[in-house]
Amino acid sequence: MLQTLTERLFDDGDRSDLDPFAVFEEWFALANESEPNDPHAMALASADETGLPDVRMVLLNARDARGFCFFTNFGSDKGRQLLANPQAAAVFHWKSLRRQIRLRGPVEVVSPAESDAYFASRHRGSQIASASSLQSRPLENRNALIERVERLTAELGDNPVPRPEHWAGFRIKPVMMEFWKDGQYRLHDRVRFVRDTPERNWTSNRLYP
Repeated sequence: MLQTLTERLFDDGDRSDLDPFAVFEEWFALANESEPNDPHAMALASADETGLPDVRMVLLNARDARGFCFFTNFGSDKGRQLLANPQAAAVFHWKSLRRQIRLRGPVEVVSPAESDAYFASRHRGSQIASASSLQSRPLENRNALIERVERLTAELGDNPVPRPEHWAGFRIKPVMMEFWKDGQYRLHDRVRFVRDTPERNWTSNRLYP
């Protein structure tokens, strides 16, 4: 019988031809079936100018062999931190599967065409909210935000919502991906893939839990 990628991942055989992005897709497909809410949610960690870590939940909006993409306001805390220090870590934790995937690596800004395409795919209400919000900056009260949304909605009428210059995407290009599966008595399975740069080949090792 043909092994699943997960079976190959943890059977201690040769993993030299095993692609961690493909393993991610196998796990992500399972999470889409079992996770009750937002299987594409990930905790994203960046660091400020002092080196102090910062973490928050974001949504994975796109992915391919280049890496994992999310979109945000460049004036937000994470936007400013990643523009100044373009490296990040993220973790997906799927409680329904008792599995998690960690990844870390350099970050790049996605192309304007990619940002345009994703912005155009969003609900109009979300487009207007993104264009109206001064994300992470002080807000005197909630009504001030609602007024900004209503004002922009009236200004646009039936016209398309243009993507704001301050709103675009980041791509994490992992140089580490680690797969963790829960085991009885805390004898968990862990396999870590590493590479020196996003252009190099992966190597992998099983780790003590």
